[in-house]
Amino acid sequence: MWLKPEEVLLKNALKLWVTQKSSCYFVLQRRRGHGEGGGRLTGRLVGALDAVLDSSARVAPFRILLQVPGSQVYSPIACGATLEEINQHWDWLEQNLLHTLSVFDNKDDIASFVKGKVKALIAEETSSRLAEQEEEPEKFREALVKFEARFNFPEAEKLVAYYSCCCWKGRVPRQGWLYLSINHLCFYSFFLGKELKLVIPWVDILKLERTSNVFLTDTIRITTQNKERDFSMFLNLDEVFKMMEQLADVTLRRLLDNEVFDLDPDLQEPSQITKRDLEARAQNEFFRAFFRLPRKERLHAVVDCSLWTPFSRCHTAGRMFTSDSYICFASREDGCCNVVLPLREVVSIEKMEDTSLLPNPIIVSIRSKMAFQFIELKDRENLVEGLLVRLKQAHANHPVHYDSSPSDDGMTSSVFYSTSMCSDKFGDLEMVSSQNGEEREKEKSPLPHPEPLTVFQQSGSQSPDSRLSREQIKISLWNDHFVEYGRTVCMFRTEKIRKLVAMGIPESLRGKLWLLFSDAVTDLASHPGYYGNLVEQSLGRCCLVTDEIERDLHRSLPEHPAFQNETGIAALRRVLTAYAHRNPKIGYCQSMNILTSVLLLYAKEEEAFWLLVAVCERMLPDYFNHRVIGAQVDQSVFEELIKEHLPELAEHMNDLSALASISLSWFLTLFLSIMPLESAVNVVDCFFYDGIKAIFQLGLAVLEANAEELCSSKDDGQALMILSRFLDHIKNEDSPGPPIGSHHAFFSDDQEPYPVTDIADLIRDSYEKFGNQSVEQIEHLRCKHRIRVLQGHEDTTKQNVLRVVIPEVSILPEDLDELYDLFKRAHMMSCYWEHPRPMPLRHDPSRPYAEQYRIDARQFAHLFQLVSPWTCGVHTEILAERTFRLLDDNMDQLMEFKAFVSCLDIMYNGEMNEKIKLLYRLHIPPGVWVFCPMCMPGTCRGQRKVSS
Repeated sequence: MWLKPEEVLLKNALKLWVTQKSSCYFVLQRRRGHGEGGGRLTGRLVGALDAVLDSSARVAPFRILLQVPGSQVYSPIACGATLEEINQHWDWLEQNLLHTLSVFDNKDDIASFVKGKVKALIAEETSSRLAEQEEEPEKFREALVKFEARFNFPEAEKLVAYYSCCCWKGRVPRQGWLYLSINHLCFYSFFLGKELKLVIPWVDILKLERTSNVFLTDTIRITTQNKERDFSMFLNLDEVFKMMEQLADVTLRRLLDNEVFDLDPDLQEPSQITKRDLEARAQNEFFRAFFRLPRKERLHAVVDCSLWTPFSRCHTAGRMFTSDSYICFASREDGCCNVVLPLREVVSIEKMEDTSLLPNPIIVSIRSKMAFQFIELKDRENLVEGLLVRLKQAHANHPVHYDSSPSDDGMTSSVFYSTSMCSDKFGDLEMVSSQNGEEREKEKSPLPHPEPLTVFQQSGSQSPDSRLSREQIKISLWNDHFVEYGRTVCMFRTEKIRKLVAMGIPESLRGKLWLLFSDAVTDLASHPGYYGNLVEQSLGRCCLVTDEIERDLHRSLPEHPAFQNETGIAALRRVLTAYAHRNPKIGYCQSMNILTSVLLLYAKEEEAFWLLVAVCERMLPDYFNHRVIGAQVDQSVFEELIKEHLPELAEHMNDLSALASISLSWFLTLFLSIMPLESAVNVVDCFFYDGIKAIFQLGLAVLEANAEELCSSKDDGQALMILSRFLDHIKNEDSPGPPIGSHHAFFSDDQEPYPVTDIADLIRDSYEKFGNQSVEQIEHLRCKHRIRVLQGHEDTTKQNVLRVVIPEVSILPEDLDELYDLFKRAHMMSCYWEHPRPMPLRHDPSRPYAEQYRIDARQFAHLFQLVSPWTCGVHTEILAERTFRLLDDNMDQLMEFKAFVSCLDIMYNGEMNEKIKLLYRLHIPPGVWVFCPMCMPGTCRGQRKVSS
């Protein structure tokens, strides 16, 4: 533990201790009599003394002293009961302090700095003993009082967390306290008689990253428009950085991206956000991303356990995740075994007898007559109790209707496979329900053509017999796999199934497996009749979205026979229109038509709709909206992965944004628009199983395959030609159908034969060379780059507004730049603390650039006093109020930036007659309100403008 360095020891009083390690400034010592043989008299005496002392008076056997060169005084700064404990403190000092002390010239400054740092560490260590700062209200209240006194924020500026650290000012570290609040990052230091205060709004942060400098191996760097700040010497840097990431992400998305961003319920009110809420949000987002579950899913518990895996005949260690509607399992070894159990598929959850071989076991039984055995569950009683409550609720919300018609093997048609924990494999079972069940489904369907559109494909007789035989081999391999690992959404997902997916899913199983991998099958089963109702409500309506859909219908796979007649076009129209009606925030975006067309080829119309829901709302979040923020974030992540895995290519292409412009369609259409269809569907197979990771690694594989040519390219146009030609010549040798090229294909008239690449080989290479990216790493990179992308949009907005305003005023561009920042900051201040905010005040990225930021009369009055040359003492407030009324042409109580600077331009640069005219207009209506007797006084309608 760290010690307050108040006690001083003379150098000749150290004979009871033995030095183990030493450096320029620190000494690690062991007390004599500990860890020694019994030969030395001094050691025996010291050991006997320590043995007879009361435990509270005993001295720890290890300690670290601060020694200033040339001084005879030592100060203890840490002690430990074991060598391992004291070594941890020693390592921390070496990594975080040792190199730093060399920047001080005065030995007294060195002693003051180290003592101050150790005292701060003791305070933080004490405050973080409990899991939450709120659980120690006195400590947190003390920090809150200091935070409010030092920075003078309104009461609504909620403090979330605080940490001891150093802020670097050049080569000199300033020891102090870092305060993280809902809208700001603040730092306070009072060191060697000098006070330092920093206030950085989260919305001003351009980059948040972990880095290192010549003095420290690990620091947190905050980059804003004008400054970089480094913070270091945290007791737990990982925790601090994650908290910063969460706060920056939540605040930027809340203030700059509320077009599509919906906060978790616990984060809806910023003034109520706590550290625990942010940690829960991070855990929730990882859980939903890892298992690709709906955004509404809320995680309840994460517990260590082991799951019986019959295919390996042993228990596999991992973690159980329980949420509102799911029980999930992930093995400790990445990719070894994952399981997703929707509660609507669960029949019962039972506790088994606790034994030495099976400690704290539970059995989860599902509809397909399979049981999952979990053991080594801590707090089993509460876990099962909570699961049973949610199971009852899930069955009440979505009643399960069992089909009693028999299937070929005598089981009910809802049963897909059965296996016990210790039994041998059962025989192959059918993938689909009985024929009678299918016929009844057709009769009940309200849709004109509910079947997949693959029936319109050209006959497979044009394909070689070898292709058909390969397809049959694949089907046989999948059937064997189903028997051993399961064929429902509750199947064991292992590395073996990933290899089968990488080979390409058989045509006859593709649609069904897409439904299972994406869990769209659960949405489909939970919402009977939902799609049919949407179709009835949406068809026949005319609006901008339906016009866009109609315009793109015949551009969707026009070369495919299924979309060369009205049947396929009508199905595509219904799905796209129904989805736009379901989710008006997204409505319809380009590339959705291409994706939906392919879904209709392999899935029934209602199934295709739910697959589209899964892709747009959870597998590709924020891709399909006005600004395609999600796709741009992933492009930025892709650039970083290129730098990491293909450094030579990244070095050659100085501006990777050129590659991003090429690869954007790879992500938006999952390679469907730039690769022959029979090859691209194999990419979609991998996407539905592995999520966006599959697109990242395939993109890297494509670039690596063309790296040599790309490094020789002279411009972006040549690079585009190289990649387009390569992608157009990716073939699927196993496809049983006729080849169908991409409808954006290039170079179809090559004069020289171009080498053909098999899609299976390319996908296998992508997994072998670039498949080591975990979901957690990708989500971390997304969080990091979302800041950059959102700030890039803000910069674009600013440049567009200034480009419109600069020709119309005489104010210098650099002054306009500063005025814009002041205007935006005034808008943001209203968003910080005024709750609830009126909707017109919210930042709306979908509005024209000049209208995205607006201020009200109170904010204008503050800016008027700050920048106007017409300040006149006590009358300034009245003059500002009248100026605002005059400029508020549409009477919506809000002002845009253009009107604001136009007025300032007259005040500063206008001719004398223009200034007199403006001053005159401020003293007549509409600058002056005239009371209207028709309305109630005290309301906005009680005052109206009267024309002059």
